Amino acid sequence: MDFNVKKLASDAGIFFTRAVQFTEEKFGQAERTELDAHFENLLTRADSTKNWTEKILRQTEVLLQPNPSARVEEFLYEKLDRKIPSRGTNGELLGQYMTEAANDFGPSSPYGQTLIKVGETQKRLGIAERDFIHSSSINFLTPLRNFLEGDWRTISKERRILQNRRLDLDACKARLKKAKAAEAKASAEHELRVAQTEFDRQAEVTRLLLEGISSTHVNHLRCLHEFAEAQATYYAQCYQYMVDLQKQLGRFPSTFVGNADGMSPPLSTSPPAATLPLLQAVSPNPADGTLNPSEVKPPSSGTRKAKVLYDYEAADSSELALKADELITVYSLPGMDPDWLIGERGNKKGKVPVTYLELLS
Repeated sequence: MDFNVKKLASDAGIFFTRAVQFTEEKFGQAERTELDAHFENLLTRADSTKNWTEKILRQTEVLLQPNPSARVEEFLYEKLDRKIPSRGTNGELLGQYMTEAANDFGPSSPYGQTLIKVGETQKRLGIAERDFIHSSSINFLTPLRNFLEGDWRTISKERRILQNRRLDLDACKARLKKAKAAEAKASAEHELRVAQTEFDRQAEVTRLLLEGISSTHVNHLRCLHEFAEAQATYYAQCYQYMVDLQKQLGRFPSTFVGNADGMSPPLSTSPPAATLPLLQAVSPNPADGTLNPSEVKPPSSGTRKAKVLYDYEAADSSELALKADELITVYSLPGMDPDWLIGERGNKKGKVPVTYLELLS
């Protein structure tokens, strides 16, 4: 019991000495041992790494899971060391609802068939999203979180110890200056040597940890590459799924249903007598089997404006090269491949792929 009381008194004395030294430094009444410039740069770099890692981690979590309630739930499960329950993505849920609606409306009806096709695509998009989230969580979020909860906590602990060792060192220097008697000076010098040794040892330990930040950057760089690769794969899958869906639905169907005001003129599925000569215009040239765009004439009705989504290089003279975001006039002619349209821009015309266009009303 006596030992504990003495130790408690000793610790209280050390704490009080440090508090006095810290207060006097703040008021400019005591000298402070400064760290070298390299050490200060290491401290600044470590603090910057910690701050930006926190921001990147939090925003990536928001990107992967925009729902704040779901993020809180996942955080609680993680802290309780319990398995997070499986949760379907919004795309999978939407696809499920579309499929159920199609079965209710009649899967053989045009609306039901389209609901099934779009619903299946939404499910595929949802699965791709879930795989992307899982991959990013393991390969990107986990390393960032491990740094903050592991390496950074160790660095912070050693920095606090170094701060205390510095306060002890400066307090010993102050006592040595105030000592008058020879015995007091000798005792102060001994305490100063001990404090200097402990400070130097702790400074070296902290320096090694701070220099390890470079290895942390290398590790995070590798994780960042993996995250970017996973994101690129995810978006490529989504793009391919939507292209496949566009082909299934047909971006420019042969029959358009006009609205109540008759703003969208319908295109007939069978050629009227007046357009029969056009069939010959879009038919392959008997000589070389290619289309002659210059001989194609637009129908009297059924043309529409379209916005180009992506650049497209014409494969031959029968096709029209496209630039993203430009507007062109398009129309379909009987007998054409449903994946292609005739496009006109000024005095130029040619075949254009449907999947590169956004049809405007």
